[in-house]
Amino acid sequence: MIAHPEIDPVMFHLGPVAIRWYGMMYALTFLLGWPLLKRRSRRLMPDLSQDQLSDILLWVLMGVVLGGRLGYVLFYQFDYYLSSPLSIFRVWEGGMSFHGGLIGCLVACVVASRRFGKPCLALADLVIPIAPIGLFLGRIGNFINGELWGRPTEVPWGMLFPHAGPLPRHPSQLYEAGLEGVALFVILWWLGRRRHGHGFLLGAFFLFYGLFRFLVEFVREPDAQLGLLAWGLSMGQWLCLPMGLLGVWILWSARSAKP
Repeated sequence: MIAHPEIDPVMFHLGPVAIRWYGMMYALTFLLGWPLLKRRSRRLMPDLSQDQLSDILLWVLMGVVLGGRLGYVLFYQFDYYLSSPLSIFRVWEGGMSFHGGLIGCLVACVVASRRFGKPCLALADLVIPIAPIGLFLGRIGNFINGELWGRPTEVPWGMLFPHAGPLPRHPSQLYEAGLEGVALFVILWWLGRRRHGHGFLLGAFFLFYGLFRFLVEFVREPDAQLGLLAWGLSMGQWLCLPMGLLGVWILWSARSAKP
């Protein structure tokens, strides 16, 4: 049994403004992802200017934040936010959905596709290998905050989280950081060494993220306001099922297509 390190969620203060670890993870995603995105762009879309590329990244980040927040409202606490709509804007209180953020990211790719005359799936393939960096850092942020912990366990690395009661629990945030972050990053960059039909990397992301998240949800504590849903599955698992199936379909469609 291991005690959670109980790191202060606030890194430091700038006057009255608190700079939090979780918010810093978004900034680190940009700082680490930008040079990798430029490298991919030079190889796959050399005619995209740096200004166009920065616009695409900005729209994607906006899509992730707005989509993530709206996704959380719709998927996880709709009744609460319906009765208190102004709470939607209290983002500092937490509440982001990966699946909503992914939809926002795809909307951003559609906007960029129309703006710059590029195939939407090709733009998605350009950007999506950067996503595991954000997923890894986001899960580390969850771990630092001591939130989204796992279910009670007797494994030797079970962890006592400060707000999760007296029982040791799976550090599911670290499992997700390893699978959705490190493993998925390696898979996408390995697949990206060769050219494929448009949408291939997007399909691979859908499939492997859906698989990894579905498996980790078995040891992650379900959201308290939802619990387990039909067939003993969590909301995260139900959202990952169509995602994984869509990934298989996209992969099949892109497998023999010419890039």
